[in-house]
Amino acid sequence: KKRTENLAAAVHAVVYTLCFIPLAFETTKPLPVALFVICVTHFYIDRFGLARYVVWAKNFLAPVGWIKAPWAQCTATGYPPERPPFLTVWLLVACDNCLHVLINGAALRWL
Repeated sequence: KKRTENLAAAVHAVVYTLCFIPLAFETTKPLPVALFVICVTHFYIDRFGLARYVVWAKNFLAPVGWIKAPWAQCTATGYPPERPPFLTVWLLVACDNCLHVLINGAALRWL
C-alpha cells in the first residue's frame, strides 16, 4: 500500500531509515539531517512512483527518430506497453533502487 496510502508509505520510509542508525556510531559527523533526507526522499520516491517518471524521461535522451511514447501509454512502468512486461517491471525496480542508493549515498557523504 506504500504506493496508494500516505501512512503506509511513511511507516515504510521510517522503518527503512532506521536501518541507517548504526552508521551514527561509525562516523563523527552528525547524522540527523542525512537521516531526514533519506526518510523524506524515500517516502516521495515510493509513494508517488517517481522512478516511472525517470524511466520515461530518459527516453527523450534517445537519438532523433526513435519512437517516444506519450506518458498516457507509459504510466504503469514508464515504458511503452509493447515492451515485455517482465522486463519493464525489473528495469523499473532497478531504476527505483538506483535512485534510493544515489540519494542515500549523497546524503551520508555530504550532509
